[in-house]
Amino acid sequence: MKLSDKAIIPTKGSRFAAGHEIYALTNGVVPAKGQKMVEMGIAIGLPEGTYGRLAARSGMARRMGIAVGGGVIDSDYTGEVKVILRNHGEGTAYLKQEMGWHNS
Repeated sequence: MKLSDKAIIPTKGSRFAAGHEIYALTNGVVPAKGQKMVEMGIAIGLPEGTYGRLAARSGMARRMGIAVGGGVIDSDYTGEVKVILRNHGEGTAYLKQEMGWHNS
């Protein structure tokens, strides 16, 4: 469910993708060796007895040193999905909502 008009509903990257791509609500910055809580502007519903898992894409991790902190969404959680991103890289990572991450 969208909690903001600016939110983008998660999408599948391909028919066989294991999970959905999620999108930040706004542009953002994660400084080198720092972390940031990133709002998604969405809430999700999960079946009882299951959980959601937020994970970094392997390309983000390899190229930029971006890791996801936390990452578990319980089935009874009904609030906004937010992601803690940690930048283990040497450069600042910049987020463009519609395009993904890049670093400098």
